[in-house]
Amino acid sequence: MHPAIDKLLETASTVILGKHHQIRLAVCCLLSRGHLLIEDVPGVGKTILSHTLANLLGLNYQRIQFTSDLLPADIVGSSIYDANSHSFRFQAGPIFHQMILADEINRSTPKAQSALLEAMEEHQVTIDGETRPLPEPFFVIATQNPNYQIGTFPLPESQLDRFLMRITMGYPDSRSERALLRGEARLALLGRLPVCLEASELKKIQEDINQIFVSDPLLDYLQALIRYTRESADYQSGLSPRAGLALLNAARAWAFLEGRDAVLPEDVQVVLPPVAGHRLKLAASAETDSQTTVFPLLERVPIP
Repeated sequence: MHPAIDKLLETASTVILGKHHQIRLAVCCLLSRGHLLIEDVPGVGKTILSHTLANLLGLNYQRIQFTSDLLPADIVGSSIYDANSHSFRFQAGPIFHQMILADEINRSTPKAQSALLEAMEEHQVTIDGETRPLPEPFFVIATQNPNYQIGTFPLPESQLDRFLMRITMGYPDSRSERALLRGEARLALLGRLPVCLEASELKKIQEDINQIFVSDPLLDYLQALIRYTRESADYQSGLSPRAGLALLNAARAWAFLEGRDAVLPEDVQVVLPPVAGHRLKLAASAETDSQTTVFPLLERVPIP
């Protein structure tokens, strides 16, 4: 593994206690050039995780608090009339930062949620007929509360599909919670975090990850997983080609984190729940967690 990534993971674990796997998945998602959705109840560290990653990566960072009265212009910006020049001047919105925290995204209306679609997919926004590029690298980390809570608007499938991964934080174990209770406030720790990886280094690592070897048998396994979701009665609908690419990119990044230069089936299996869990729905069940959703895939699709 790259020494800077190793340091980043180690440092992040001193702030987010007892969540090594979630931190690795979040870093894996960013290395894959993907956007991350963190779904859980309030107060388990969703916002702190995004702050931590932004500080350690040295990215300029902006938090957008999604509420029911948020407008698309509050996200992307708007044109303001300048009385001195007798012309309109574009005032950029918070979307023009390298890392965006869309906090409690499902508390805003679908109209505000959709303002992120073009930005997340194409790394650009179109305002008043003019297309404006977003900075590189560009990441969105969104948090959302469970849909059963009051005042939430569930994200539509098209919006969910823009997120490469969806993870949950979960409650800390007893030992980590004791350390959290006795330790320093997390916000105070954030101010002292070192920058472990510059933006230029991050781009170079992302390019290196694209070169990680993927064998034909591995692609056979990947296609078998995708085909099963489309043909099996277990699921309402199958994974799209975009989901297949997301799974491959995430598996490459996970192999990199494991210090290997080739993807193994185990890499695909590790990233399958966060990548496919929010894209699939079981045919005859209520809402389930990602691990339960992908269980038929892991059980019934053999490794070539």
